[in-house]
Order: sequence, then C-alpha cells, then structure tokens
Amino acid sequence: MAKNVAQSATLASLDQQLAMAKRCSHEGVLAGAKAAVVATIATAIPTLASVRMLPWARANLNHTAQALIISTVPIVIAAAGAAYFIVADKTVLATARKNSFKHAPNMETRI
Repeated sequence: MAKNVAQSATLASLDQQLAMAKRCSHEGVLAGAKAAVVATIATAIPTLASVRMLPWARANLNHTAQALIISTVPIVIAAAGAAYFIVADKTVLATARKNSFKHAPNMETRI
C-alpha cells in the first residue's frame, strides 16, 4: 500500500514537472516568435522600401545594384531566425530558473 502511495506521489510530481516544462517551452516559443517578427519588420521592410520607393535609389542605382540590395533580404530573415532562437532560449531558461526557485525548499528553515 505504501509503495502505491509513493508511486502515485512520484507520478503526480512528474506530471507537474511535465506541465511546467510545457508551459516554459510555450512561453519561449511566443517570445521568440515576437522577436522574429520585430526583427523582420525592423530590417526587411526598410531594405525593400529603400530600393523601391526612394527616388534617389531609383535614379542612381542600376538594376543590378537594386537586385543586390534586395538579395540581402534572406540574410535579414536569417537574422530574424537567429533572434527567434536566442530569445526563445533565454525565455525558457529564465522561466525554468524562476520556477526552480519558487518550488525549492526554503534554506533558512534548515539552519
């Protein structure tokens, strides 16, 4: 009987840890997606607009130069992907750290 109670307590603890891990990873995905969108908007749109909408660029840059500037957009999008992974990783680690300290036993009561 005691063995079953200990096993059920262990399973409940594992379920709680799994739910917490899922929540941490979900928060990381959301934060990373937000960072990627911001990075894309902040870099890709001005790059495209500078070539297509600025009269100076249209007048002074030939088609090859304009194409080269536009071809940097995939690099910009790759930077957005890097922003996604960096922010998602930091968010998951910060959330896990916060949760580990929240559920840790108080060290002052042991002294």
